[in-house]
Amino acid sequence: MQVLAINSSPKMEKSNTDLILKPFLEGMKAGGAEVELFYTRKLNINPCTGELDCWLKTPGKCYQRDDMDLLYPKIDAADLIVFATPVYVDGVTGPMKNLIDRMLPRVEPFFEIRDAHCRHRVRGGPKPLKFVLVSNCGFWEMDNFDSLLVYMKAFCKNASAEFAGALLRPHGEALPIMLELGEPIAEIFKAAKKAGFQLAQGQEMSQESLDTVSRELLPKERYVQIVNQYFQQCLETPAKQ
Repeated sequence: MQVLAINSSPKMEKSNTDLILKPFLEGMKAGGAEVELFYTRKLNINPCTGELDCWLKTPGKCYQRDDMDLLYPKIDAADLIVFATPVYVDGVTGPMKNLIDRMLPRVEPFFEIRDAHCRHRVRGGPKPLKFVLVSNCGFWEMDNFDSLLVYMKAFCKNASAEFAGALLRPHGEALPIMLELGEPIAEIFKAAKKAGFQLAQGQEMSQESLDTVSRELLPKERYVQIVNQYFQQCLETPAKQ
C-alpha cells in the first residue's frame, strides 16, 4: 500500500495533530505500507486561480509551477491519502484547502451521474483510493468536528474516493500538558498505531481504536480553567523584544 500523508498544522512536528498522526503512520508502516509524510508549511502551494487551464488548455496539468508538481505524481500513485489538519474556524487550514483545491486536474470537466448525483469524471478512470482524516481541535466537545467531517466526506465523493474514517482528538491542547506531567495516556497513541496497522492490513479501523483516540482527557470545566489560565498568563507576561 502506498500512503501519502499531509500535515497542514503550522506547528508541524510540534503540533498536537502530529502527536496523533505519527503513531498512526507508524502503525501503517508496521502493517507493511510505504509511507511518505509532507508538511504544508515546508511546501510552496499557491491557491487555485480558477483559470481552468487544467481542464481546457492543458488537460490534466495545472499551469502553475510550484510544489504541487512534486505532489501530483505521489497523489496519482497513492492507494491512501491521509489529510491531517487541526480544526481552523470549523474546517481545514488554509494551506490544506489550497492543496485540496489544486487537486482539480485529477478530474475532467465533464459531468456524469454517479449515485444519482452529478459528479466530475476522474481523469483516466477511477481507481481504488481511500482518504483518512486525522484532526485535532482545541475545543472540548466532539461535535466541533462535525462541519469538518461533512466537508471531507463530500470531498471524498467528488474525488471518487472512499472515506476510510477519522482519528479525532478533541481538547487536544491537553495532550502535551498531560505528557509533560506523566499522566497515563499511552493507550491513546497505542490506539492510533493500531488503527494504522489495521488499515495497512486491509481491515477497517476498529471503533474501539477510534473511540480511544478521542477519549476524554479531563473534565470540561477543568480544561476550560487550564486554558483560560494559560492565556491570562500570556497576556500578563511582557513580550520578548
